[in-house]
Amino acid sequence: MLWILNTGAQWHMLPQCYPNYKTVHRRFQRWCERDVLREVLCALANELREQGGLDESECFVDAMFSPAKGGGEGVGPTKRGKGVKIMGIVDRGGLPLAASTHTVNHHEVTLVQLTFDFYMVEAKPENLIGDKAYDSDHLDEELRQQGIRMIAPQAAHPRRKAAAPLPAPVAGGALLLLDPVAPPNPDSLGVLCPELLRVRSTRLRPHPAETILR
Repeated sequence: MLWILNTGAQWHMLPQCYPNYKTVHRRFQRWCERDVLREVLCALANELREQGGLDESECFVDAMFSPAKGGGEGVGPTKRGKGVKIMGIVDRGGLPLAASTHTVNHHEVTLVQLTFDFYMVEAKPENLIGDKAYDSDHLDEELRQQGIRMIAPQAAHPRRKAAAPLPAPVAGGALLLLDPVAPPNPDSLGVLCPELLRVRSTRLRPHPAETILR
């Protein structure tokens, strides 16, 4: 099993010095179903942590796309073809602490907690670092309740779609251009402040901030 996992080779390429590959594969599937491998990995990870070989105080999280052209359970279609999304959490030195696979139509923010279900050490990280895909107030609060601080650069705000052009000509109306950076108007509703607006002709090019006054 370790030879296959280490090399990434196909099962039928198992060297002849080992048992028949069908027997090994059947045992591997049975251990996966009964969480035997997970218990072994967790025991090794916690022992390594006790010996100072793991530093979970600062961990990193990220996801990658893995193609799966043959399809299968949990495989979804994308613009890049069929595949799955692999989430991983590593310690400060890059040693893996958790890994999980999901369908590609899930956003990374929603998969962080699911990946922690496969966390192999008892102590959760103090700081979890990710890229801007993990910039989420909801995720920050959810992890904060578990004593984890999420560190991610602020994601750029999505571009706002431009407003549809106003119908021309506008009969019986005038176009009003509003200044989006001007201070609030202290006057009562219905009183137009000259610093905030100016009347434009209906023949000028429409602007997204324009409003029709009847």
